[in-house]
Amino acid sequence: MPQQFLYEQLDGASKMGLLKKEVPDFLVENLNPNFELRGYQKEAFARFFHCYNGDYENKEYPLHFLFNMATGSGKTLIMAGLILYLYEQGYRNFLFFVNSTNIIEKTKDNFLNNLSSKYLFNDKIFFDNKQVQIKQVDNFDGTSNQDINICFTTIQKLHGDLYNEKENSLTSEDFKNKKIVLLADEAHHSQVQTRNGQREIFEKPNWENTVEKIFKQNTSNLLLEFTATLDLSQREINEKYRNKIIYKYDLKEFRNDGYSKDVELLHTDTDRRDRIIQAIILSQYRQEVAGKHGINLKPVILFKAQKTIAQSEDNKKLFHKIIESLSVKDIEGTRKRSNIEILQKAFSFFKENKISNTILVKKLKDGFAENKTLSVNEEQEKEKYQLLLNSLEDKNNQIRAIFAVQKLNEGWDVLNLFDIVRLYETRDGKNNRPGKTTISEAQLIGRGARYFPFKLSETDDKFKRKYDKELQNELRVLEELHYHSHNESRYISEIRIALVEEGMIDENELEVELKMKEEFKKTPFYKSGLIYANEKIKRSFEKVKSLDDLGVKKKNIVTRIMSGGGMTTALFEKGLVMKEGVQRVREDFKIKNFEPHIVKNALTRNEFFNFSSLKNYFPKLTSIREFIESDKYLANFGITFEMERYATAIDNLEKFKAIIKLLEQIEGEIKENLTEYIGSEEFTPTFIKNHRISKDKKIKVKKDSERLDGQEEFLEDKDWYVFNANYGTSQEKDFVKMFASQINDLRRKFKQIYLFRNEKQLKIYNFSNGQAFEPDYLLFLVNKVGNSITYQLFLEPKGKYLVEGEKWKNQFLENIRDKFKDKILEFSKSKKYKITGVPFYQSENENEFKRKLLETIGINSKN
Repeated sequence: MPQQFLYEQLDGASKMGLLKKEVPDFLVENLNPNFELRGYQKEAFARFFHCYNGDYENKEYPLHFLFNMATGSGKTLIMAGLILYLYEQGYRNFLFFVNSTNIIEKTKDNFLNNLSSKYLFNDKIFFDNKQVQIKQVDNFDGTSNQDINICFTTIQKLHGDLYNEKENSLTSEDFKNKKIVLLADEAHHSQVQTRNGQREIFEKPNWENTVEKIFKQNTSNLLLEFTATLDLSQREINEKYRNKIIYKYDLKEFRNDGYSKDVELLHTDTDRRDRIIQAIILSQYRQEVAGKHGINLKPVILFKAQKTIAQSEDNKKLFHKIIESLSVKDIEGTRKRSNIEILQKAFSFFKENKISNTILVKKLKDGFAENKTLSVNEEQEKEKYQLLLNSLEDKNNQIRAIFAVQKLNEGWDVLNLFDIVRLYETRDGKNNRPGKTTISEAQLIGRGARYFPFKLSETDDKFKRKYDKELQNELRVLEELHYHSHNESRYISEIRIALVEEGMIDENELEVELKMKEEFKKTPFYKSGLIYANEKIKRSFEKVKSLDDLGVKKKNIVTRIMSGGGMTTALFEKGLVMKEGVQRVREDFKIKNFEPHIVKNALTRNEFFNFSSLKNYFPKLTSIREFIESDKYLANFGITFEMERYATAIDNLEKFKAIIKLLEQIEGEIKENLTEYIGSEEFTPTFIKNHRISKDKKIKVKKDSERLDGQEEFLEDKDWYVFNANYGTSQEKDFVKMFASQINDLRRKFKQIYLFRNEKQLKIYNFSNGQAFEPDYLLFLVNKVGNSITYQLFLEPKGKYLVEGEKWKNQFLENIRDKFKDKILEFSKSKKYKITGVPFYQSENENEFKRKLLETIGINSKN
């Protein structure tokens, strides 16, 4: 049995909780705060820290690790974080190399240009309160020992400089006498020797053995490689990297985790002209949808030529001719001829939002004017327009259309590319397998599918898809990349195969539709019923008048004063502490006993305790003096000094350091207890027919998933279940069957009973911290007799293995029940609602759930 890969061993350690996942504060604080670390990036750091600091089988020096991570996963941000971490470990010199000048320039912008929107570090970098600069250097001769020194070069130039030494270039001595971190991007290009089956280092000089030679000059050097492309099916690559791959996070996993756009193939029986018109209409639709929801988006289209620059230039000429002569007749003709759902959806949107064909033509002519297009076919063109290409998301960048052949197939970093238009119809596949061109096209699609970050509420993760379970939502178009091509069945089959292998299409995924039953739409409840939900609101501190009000419970710290002296005694006297033969005594102080200037100086060392910051938490606070002297705040907080019995008096410096330590404890407790948001205690109504929960929806399910069985036959005649299907887990299906068994009991008391499946359409927010909760089901029950009260219940089936991790949801359901136990929400005299929740349903404890459900709605349980 072959030895496991290093990443497989780390996979196992991670699943067992053996990897410490905390990222050091200094690393996070020195990165650009706009780039929040994602879970898989924290995983990458954890694996590096573990391997760098720990021992494991087959660990070799100098250390050589490879990160095999998907395009768009933020490998450069991980590099930046590793630079900061290794600076803390004593490294000062870093060599970044790659095969492409384009990527060099892009990375320089990311690492050096603090005016760039993609700059990865914080504006100022601090280690131990000392500012550190990032400096670009040509070599490591005479570099600063206080700063981060980075040399940027191509692998070609590195190879040439080392074998043809010249002034101010890198030499082998740089790597022998100083410890260097080598950062290799697109590292698969440097594996030429291994791919050819030649592992010996002293073969004819090539890129790979050049890197190995300089790397092995010093056992303290590090080689960190990054690539999305690693062919482990090749034996030599497999052997070389078996103990070096630290993390494998491929495009399929990246997409399945929701961090990329979803790819949609738009294949039509059209010529180049019609394909271009369809693409610009769809692009404008995206921009209008984004604008409607307050999202600043300028979607970009890439028009792809087959082989030659002449073909690309011809495409560009045709494009400008189309835009120049574009008319209402062209738009209307496209609308009538096209039966493509997304285009028909676009035309419906234009109509609903009063964008006439005349207005649309004007917008397209303006948005795709010649000065808003770019050709990048010649290397000189690419270098000339590099800044424009790397800043396509910026507000002042007006480029909407790009024309290219191959120059953008690697190293292009763009988030707002939403359409790739293939303006040729040939194919090179054989025997139902994609050819090289098709594979290249699939790789381009993968690079272009980076997610455009946006969010509409504080609970949204701006970096992840939000509408996988709501495919009909108009915002879904901002999560899709459309690949436009001619409708040729063999080519479509081949590009699908290539995209499946690339990880951009999940062949194991099906689209299913959840439709509201027509019979339910005819009911009075659908037409006039209400649904209640609360909101996420900013926490108010108006009632906060003390540190106690913010949950600060730790009122004292113990600090030890070291002297170096000591004595031995056999006696244990009252108030004394014996430590390794040294007789120590404790002395207690209150903050109000310290000299005010010492306390004030300690407060100024921590921005959290600036007066303006404190006023955010304590609106009634009048001054720093009050914060120090009032018993409601610091005055009665204590510090216990532990020192030698015969030590001299405690000096001001020791007091100062102790107060700083106490303040850090208070700050930590406040931050741990508080969140910026809470869930409102007021629930407000919306008419059910107008709420998203009542809309038909398309969702994606796995072919081999338990969710695929939608219980359609079982639910067909159940008038109390409002949808045609239930694409839930086995636990959720058991819940619906259990509910069916209770219908007769429920109908004795209630004249109307309706169970809704909630596919992320409705959110409620935890009272204490505003965390979003999307209960799986909502149940409505209307009383038969007495006051016409409608019960609205939030219900959540949960497998026993998930209960522990989601305890807060269960507690929230109980909080709702307790808070609204004696409350009736009166919308009108004839519409009164009672909001409540029932703790988790588990099939293993079904009888207990039934008892609580019936008890909650006032029915005596028989069990």
